[in-house]
Amino acid sequence: MQLYNLYSKAMFLVARRYVKDSVLAEDVMQDAFIKAFKNLHSYKAEVSFGAWLKRIVINQSIDELKKKKLELVTINEDVVSLVEDNNWEVESSISSETIIETIQKLKDKYRVVLTLYLLEGYDHSEISQILNIAEVTSRTHLMRGKKQLQEQLKTIGYAERY
Repeated sequence: MQLYNLYSKAMFLVARRYVKDSVLAEDVMQDAFIKAFKNLHSYKAEVSFGAWLKRIVINQSIDELKKKKLELVTINEDVVSLVEDNNWEVESSISSETIIETIQKLKDKYRVVLTLYLLEGYDHSEISQILNIAEVTSRTHLMRGKKQLQEQLKTIGYAERY
């Protein structure tokens, strides 16, 4: 119970970043805790318990989205050539809370990739494995999600014009 009390709020917020519905995020978090407690014997102190649990919550969230048939279309690598734009600057007046709220309003396929990349720190190789999509698809969803995010931030007068 102490572990649950210590980590439940943070893990709910992690689940909430992926599944938009608060009730569903709570279910995901509960299922992740059950899975963690059942597999506690497999926890090795290579990472902190919180990091291990967070990974379970993320995977549980992704699994829930897959159940809802999250459409992550694979894009033919021969057809698409991406130019990576690493410019993520926004006006200094914008808060991280506003950015996260705006990310939550994006289409699921963009929201999930942006969340994994920006908030969780995964690279495209890891995202492609987690979501079972090609790396180029991860990059495309990130690029398109970033563009939509910037456009939405511009409409509320926050982001700089690029």
